[in-house]
Amino acid sequence: MTEGVTKSSTGGSATGAAGFLAALRARRLLAIVRGRDPEASLRTVLALVESGVPLVEVSLSGSGALGVLRRARAELGPDAWLGAGTVLTADDAESAAAEGANLIVTPGLGAGVDTGIGLGLPVLAGVLTPTDVIAASAAGASALKVFPAAATGGPDYLKALRGPFPDLPFVPVGGVDAAAAEAYLEHGAAAVGVGSPLVGDAADGGDLDALRRRARRFVEVCA
Repeated sequence: MTEGVTKSSTGGSATGAAGFLAALRARRLLAIVRGRDPEASLRTVLALVESGVPLVEVSLSGSGALGVLRRARAELGPDAWLGAGTVLTADDAESAAAEGANLIVTPGLGAGVDTGIGLGLPVLAGVLTPTDVIAASAAGASALKVFPAAATGGPDYLKALRGPFPDLPFVPVGGVDAAAAEAYLEHGAAAVGVGSPLVGDAADGGDLDALRRRARRFVEVCA
């Protein structure tokens, strides 16, 4: 079992794996921002934090994502949890860290996981199968992103996966709406990762007031 996963208590410092896990378990919600408009993406990140969603991931597959990370870090200060998502390669992890990401999120296992851990950052590593879980744990992942969650059985699959791994911090991602979020948390998820059901079209220039209303709903569900 990994050093990162075994340090999964809610205590610890405000940084590093222990701090990330404490924040994740306390808030139980990670917002995922992936947009075609960098300015709108930045506004979305800031609106989410202002609306009570303090853990935000900016996907590197979005337009101008590294610039969004850099500007969001400048706005939010050094202590905010600001993740880089869709980290696939060592270069992705290094570039994201250089722009201010203090959390690495991957869709699967690979160089992005290893480099993020090597940089001393908490890593939310993408897993799907029990073999993935074992490998991510051995690599030192801080928490385990079950992806794509909805396409592989939803809350029932999480329940089955937790059978052999009851103490590991799972974060279902993919097709998680408010009802699914509630079900995942009831089935023992440490938190949920939510993209379009929360962000909607805000990161493409859509309605920020609607985003704030959705954020309040998800915060209530995950409280």
